[in-house]
Amino acid sequence: MKAANIKINSYKELKILGNVIIALIVPVMLLILWQVLSSKGLIKQSVLPSPSKIFLTLIDMIKSGELLRNLYVSVVRVIKGYCIGAALGIIFGIFIGLFRIAERAIDLLIQFLRPIPIVAWVPVLILWMGIDEASKITVIVIGSFWPILINTIYGIKSTDKKYLEISEILEKNEFEKLIKIVFPSALPSIFTGLRIGIGSAWMSVITAEIIAATSGIGYAISYARELSQPDVMLVGVFSIGVIGFLIDYFIKKLQYVIVKWDVNNGN
Repeated sequence: MKAANIKINSYKELKILGNVIIALIVPVMLLILWQVLSSKGLIKQSVLPSPSKIFLTLIDMIKSGELLRNLYVSVVRVIKGYCIGAALGIIFGIFIGLFRIAERAIDLLIQFLRPIPIVAWVPVLILWMGIDEASKITVIVIGSFWPILINTIYGIKSTDKKYLEISEILEKNEFEKLIKIVFPSALPSIFTGLRIGIGSAWMSVITAEIIAATSGIGYAISYARELSQPDVMLVGVFSIGVIGFLIDYFIKKLQYVIVKWDVNNGN
């Protein structure tokens, strides 16, 4: 039995290692090609610095504290706005998904507001709220709200009718149906919305910081553009990708722990 468990664990470890290697092949090949082309002068350093130059700039920005300081400001903004947007999206999504009259009453408003790009809201919110934190956090709330709302509504409405019929036979009340059947059934879809929402939150904060801010990673990218520092710009861009990946990974792992019955939740 012990030997079988060791063999299974070894197989899982090898599978994970294999997946990591496969995932790294294309990025590593692109980096090597990029470095070679830069070294031969086929790519202009003033437009696209080499990976080695970007790495050295990354080290300098970490040592000076500039990168971590701006990332901290952006991450705090994202967390605040995302938490508000997620809470509102889930609450309204459950309400609209459960009550048809609410869906009929709000559907036209949703279809009207949802297609408006987040960049269009930035000047409006600056006019209403100024360039302080409130306008930036509101932009993030709007950006993260829509995907979470839509996925929550879909999850609630996609509850298997057979389970509801069984609950009727067992004489479960409405609250028990919601807690034990509807909400658990909607969780995979809600987590999908949460993952899409965090991506939207990052896009929203960067948009807001580029247009009107004096701090944050979006501001750092915009300021580097004005100073013609493409290496600093790319350090900022790649940092956003890394932070976004880590947050998405955390949400996936949280989904894996909470939604154990969903066979696809580990993907």
